[in-house]
Amino acid sequence: MSTAIERVLSFIEEKEIDGVFFRKRSNFSWITEGKVNHIVNTTENGVADLLITADKKYCITSKMESARIHDEELAGLGYEFITPEWYEDQDAVVRELCAGKKVASDVPFGDFLDFGAQLTSLRYSLNEAEISRYRWLSLKAAKAVEATCREIEPGWTEYEIAAHLGSKVVKDGITPQVILVSTDERVFKYRHPIPTDKKLKNYAMIVICAEKNGLVANVTRFVHFGELPRELRENKQKLVQIDLAMNTATRPGAAIKDILQYGFDTYRKVGHGDDWRLLHQGGPTGYASREFLATPEVEGTVQVNQAFAWNPAIKGIKSEDTILVREHENEFLTFTGEWVYMEVEHAGKKYLRPDILVR
Repeated sequence: MSTAIERVLSFIEEKEIDGVFFRKRSNFSWITEGKVNHIVNTTENGVADLLITADKKYCITSKMESARIHDEELAGLGYEFITPEWYEDQDAVVRELCAGKKVASDVPFGDFLDFGAQLTSLRYSLNEAEISRYRWLSLKAAKAVEATCREIEPGWTEYEIAAHLGSKVVKDGITPQVILVSTDERVFKYRHPIPTDKKLKNYAMIVICAEKNGLVANVTRFVHFGELPRELRENKQKLVQIDLAMNTATRPGAAIKDILQYGFDTYRKVGHGDDWRLLHQGGPTGYASREFLATPEVEGTVQVNQAFAWNPAIKGIKSEDTILVREHENEFLTFTGEWVYMEVEHAGKKYLRPDILVR
């Protein structure tokens, strides 16, 4: 299975160009097998750029950043460092380095060729080293969410719940790209709820998109204090049908828009034909919480060793796990075996899918 560098070199040869310029944090992590180049967590771009040519690898970053990047991120990887002062124009240095060359870029940059989407697609199929890192991350993320569901108490604010969850992953060097928490009526009203100071009474949805080494694991779980109301008992049984329809249809060679349509059909079958309009349904994941969103007109097919995170939802309940599409069957990376599950039969096979934890 090819490495990221091998894929980039093949791309250079195929496109008949001189090199590829990378500035995005996600691509830096992909190219360097999980290293990082950022300071500010909320930026898409990092502080160290990479230029890959047919015979050389460059890292362009300021002297201020170069020592750490050299020692802790790129040591032994064969990069030649070009280090302007922090007060000098790094873009000008890049332009000078690439003068007269035909260069593709993952971000808009001067007259570089805009191959951002094509470059991103090179990372969709994960190699075994990436898969190993992803399994570790996915279990850490899922166990953190599930432990949080078991430990919180009525009276906690959504902010406190989010902080409790965040502390569980940050201690392992994991960055929570997204933490969503909603409680009680907010679970029913909003599909994308950021935490507030509202206090938990009976019901909570807890979500994380957790990143380490560039990879992102996505997971949602629910906890309810006291007996489930009838609406939730019914809706969780409906939702699991949509969940399994989409997750089991995500197989190598399948058109992504067809999987989405299969989900729409199942929404309609269970009596919630328009609920998909209230929240995006997810799509491929990996080096972003979603590499792109699946839409009815989206292009692309499922690849072997590609990760997906579908998130169908109906009133009061949502499903979200990170799966890996293997050659013979899909692997639910965020399955811990430590949660409460519904055993559901779909297309002649039994599956364990996450239930609502009742406390």
